[in-house]
Amino acid sequence: MTAPPAERRSASLKVRLAALVYESLLLIALLFAATAVFVAVFGDSRSQPTRTLLQVYLLSAAGMYFVWSWTGGRRTLPMKTWHLRLVDDTGQHPTASRAVIRFLAASLSLPVFGLALWWALIDAERRFLHDRIAGTRLVTDAPARPVPPRG
Repeated sequence: MTAPPAERRSASLKVRLAALVYESLLLIALLFAATAVFVAVFGDSRSQPTRTLLQVYLLSAAGMYFVWSWTGGRRTLPMKTWHLRLVDDTGQHPTASRAVIRFLAASLSLPVFGLALWWALIDAERRFLHDRIAGTRLVTDAPARPVPPRG
């Protein structure tokens, strides 16, 4: 039996960072595939305005991937692998608007020397900055380990 959403424990910083590395590898693959589609349709993207259009397209592709994965109880592959689930402050699945806010906050704060990640070192609950802004948190969804009998 799994714990009710509100009673799940926050995931450790180490686990969240490991999942982030895994997530980065999958995101790179997704963006390569999206770029291939873009170049097949639009051709050379080294000049303006095609280059800017490609950048907006890639940001949108990443945003759609994450927002879809974070809402409705769905999870990304790294979240499944590391037994993580994204919840809001009430322990429920985040709404699409919360997921969009989380994605945008992460997109803006990560390139600034990883501010979103460093924030977890000073945050009282060890949340990333984008989780604090969006009112979300990553919790562990691992099944409880059975306690061996004494004897």
